[in-house]
Amino acid sequence: MAEKLKLLVTGLNGVVGKALRPALEERYTVSALSRSGVDGLPEDRVFRANVADIDSLRPAFEGVDVVLNLAADGGLSSEAGMAAGWDSMLHNNIIGAYNVLEIAKQAGVSRVILASSGATSNGYELEEPYKSLVSVDDVPIPDSWDMVNEFSEPKPVSLYGVTKLFGEDLGRYYALTTPLSVINLRISSCGPIDKAAPGRSQANWASYRDLRQLTIKIIEAPADLKFDIFWATSDNRKKFRDNTHAKEVLGYAPQDGVG
Repeated sequence: MAEKLKLLVTGLNGVVGKALRPALEERYTVSALSRSGVDGLPEDRVFRANVADIDSLRPAFEGVDVVLNLAADGGLSSEAGMAAGWDSMLHNNIIGAYNVLEIAKQAGVSRVILASSGATSNGYELEEPYKSLVSVDDVPIPDSWDMVNEFSEPKPVSLYGVTKLFGEDLGRYYALTTPLSVINLRISSCGPIDKAAPGRSQANWASYRDLRQLTIKIIEAPADLKFDIFWATSDNRKKFRDNTHAKEVLGYAPQDGVG
């Protein structure tokens, strides 16, 4: 029997980590890195460290095949949401992303998956037709609209979105200049309850089942997939965050959708 892939997850206690955890533990040998520790894993696979402290990370990366970096401030797991303070986001999202990539490179990890965000492109929702697609009001749905794909112009309207764009470009740098494969996963609306809320989620929802499928496909993608960006979005009727690229490159086949 083949040995299971060794997967290190940062931020496993967050909303996305909790959504992914059952599927990841079923398939891989999962270890976790967090400041507060993680329940339910063997003690030798739980590493207490701060992603902003590069030297504290080294022990967790030894012998790891793939790293899934979910650790961040400013997202759904943060008390202040996307209004988290700059100093915290600087340390967790920018310095932390650099530290994870640098230690992964030094440790001989094959692939790092960086959790990016729909916040990289939330500015589209200030404009029509996207404004209507995310409205909580009963407004007419446009007949058609241009999709926003992974390579459309970024439109962050929060510093959180800016930090996630930095992470994407940092990943591009490491993919071009080191042996690392770096894949960015732009996570859409995924909350503590696996259900699309009214308003934005009707367009942007990513079900747990679809997010798990896509994440596994990225973890197991061929080694020659050196760098890419994929939208994690279910097949919602109002969707405009285009998941076509993930379907074509990875064989992503969403099973869920709203509308």
